[in-house]
Amino acid sequence: MTTSFNTKQFCDSWLAAWTGNQPEQLLKFYTNDAFYLDPAMKQGLKGHEQLRAYFSKLLKYNPTLKWEAVEVMDTAKGFTMKWKATIPVGDKSITEYGLDIVELTEGKISRNEVYFDRVEWMKAMQA
Repeated sequence: MTTSFNTKQFCDSWLAAWTGNQPEQLLKFYTNDAFYLDPAMKQGLKGHEQLRAYFSKLLKYNPTLKWEAVEVMDTAKGFTMKWKATIPVGDKSITEYGLDIVELTEGKISRNEVYFDRVEWMKAMQA
């Protein structure tokens, strides 16, 4: 990562792209061969085609998710970010906290591992 890279600015823009139903905008932050993994996709996804299919479905059903960085720590290959998500479920919202491990290649995400406990989210969706 070069010294001119602003991790906080990148995170703010990237997290904003998770709000709304704009998967193509979100994909702009990922390399064409990026690897992505989260609690719903434990085997991971690889490349824009798989990411597009997953992000399209996720954002379509959750267009008003709101993410904010709580703490961002630069690493040798990218950054680790603690985040807070506000997730609307029906007529209320729940708050979740989690962690992303992100590797960058030429200013884009080449690996994104997302970790959080989604039990409360699943319970709220079933209620």
